[in-house]
Amino acid sequence: MKDFKILKFLDKFKGLFERLGIDYLTMRKILQVKFTLDGRRVPTVLMNDTSKKKKEESNSFSKSLFFYMLIGLVLIPFVIYDKNYLFQMSFLFGILMFMMMTTLISDFSSVLLDLKDKDIILSKPVDGKTLSMAKIIHIMIYMMYITFSFTGPALIVSLFRQGPLFFIIFLVEIILMDLFIIALTALLYLLILKFFDGEKLKDIINYVQILLTIVLTVGYQLIGRLFNFSDIFDVKFNPRWWQHLIFPIWFGGPFELILKNNYNLHIISFSLLALIIPILSIIIYTKLMPSFESNLQKLNDSSGNVKDKSRGYSYRMSKIVCRTKEEKTFFRFATNMMKNEREFKLRVYPSLGFSLIFPFIFLLAKLKDNGLEYAATGKIYFTIYFIAFMIPTIIMNIGYSGNHKGAWIYKTMPLKDASSIYKGTVKALMINFLLPLYILQSIVFILILKSKILIHLVVIFLSISLYAVVCFKLMKKKLPFSQAFGVANQSEGLIVIPLFLIMAVLAGIHYGSTKFIHGPYVYIIILIVANIFLWNKGFNIPMESIEE
Repeated sequence: MKDFKILKFLDKFKGLFERLGIDYLTMRKILQVKFTLDGRRVPTVLMNDTSKKKKEESNSFSKSLFFYMLIGLVLIPFVIYDKNYLFQMSFLFGILMFMMMTTLISDFSSVLLDLKDKDIILSKPVDGKTLSMAKIIHIMIYMMYITFSFTGPALIVSLFRQGPLFFIIFLVEIILMDLFIIALTALLYLLILKFFDGEKLKDIINYVQILLTIVLTVGYQLIGRLFNFSDIFDVKFNPRWWQHLIFPIWFGGPFELILKNNYNLHIISFSLLALIIPILSIIIYTKLMPSFESNLQKLNDSSGNVKDKSRGYSYRMSKIVCRTKEEKTFFRFATNMMKNEREFKLRVYPSLGFSLIFPFIFLLAKLKDNGLEYAATGKIYFTIYFIAFMIPTIIMNIGYSGNHKGAWIYKTMPLKDASSIYKGTVKALMINFLLPLYILQSIVFILILKSKILIHLVVIFLSISLYAVVCFKLMKKKLPFSQAFGVANQSEGLIVIPLFLIMAVLAGIHYGSTKFIHGPYVYIIILIVANIFLWNKGFNIPMESIEE
């Protein structure tokens, strides 16, 4: 088994671990196995870059580090200037915390919540404290790898542009931030584990992961709104007590305090929080680790009453939107799978959150800059088209499931083509995901912009409905929920870019129609005809032509 360099580095701290009561040699063996297995695991950022035939020594994680390094170039502008360190570094750490938190959620929640280690390793003569420390070290090492890959370009530039002191502060704060993110996520899971059991707990963890992703995205906008831009070189900070609740701004404080000698009370308190809270949180997590590990056993509890939903929402909606018996059956099947398949929800629900949030972000920005009256006279309602960006993500993931081995059932069905399967499934995603968000956004925009946008809301919905069929036609055809997650290929991921352009074209035609008196009405007729044709003909696919 390969002896990793990081393990040789850890050997230097063998004495420290042993003084803490850790069986270092056993912990080292556990980490060696984990690192070997991680080399075969595909990180989320490379989920579309897999192949059925891989070289034995190929390491997907190493590839992902190069990807993080490339996108880390966006951080460089924040370390070039020295006009307002609080603003620059708060924004930088906002981006950094978003990337690291989402990485931890998507790639390492399975490690934090792993039960296999406890079931397998603790059955051997291994101390629980040693196993828990191995788990923490495992996560911390990989988080550090990812963090330093992402911040590497900015760190190097800061050393030459801002000097060694800036570089040291930046480096120390990156480490503190990683400790804080790991501890915060673990403590949040521990809080949930304390109060819930079994299936309910798994659902809550899933929704918390999604919520964290969405909240951190909104945090980008919030950080920007803490500052008043007079011009690009004159950024004014308006201190408020509630800003102490916003994590990224803590990490901007030490730069102002040490490099600019700014002894404002708020700057001092931000700096103290950046130092104390991460250290305190990791100490608390370490102390509560035994409780965390014991509560993880609740994840094995799948008890609970299963409600009969045979005459529920999906049944009623299938009667309304589906025409054939087979189509109704697959509508209800897809609805149940979308609501109960946890990994599917974890991959898809964040895109729903982004689709919901972004129109409101643009709307609020417009209201802030120009006021309600000006916004009402403009075409800000076109931002509702952002809701369509979730459709490619959903259709791309609709072919995958954690229970994919049950897909043999398709072969037992006497169907010549898959039109009923696909039409029922796509209608299910439209009704369950798109329609509720669309109605919510429409209500908000109608309250602000009044009834004059009703005709445009009809155009937008018809455009999105047409777009859903186009996305389906252009993507690879897989039977719904028939393949294991993680086997998507790169070409399927790349098709999303031209699909976004197609949505932009539909929105552009809509915008062009507003230049004519009856343009939107004519466009509605064209969209209705196109929808009828594509929804009737676009799903007629022979069963034998579908990808296995």
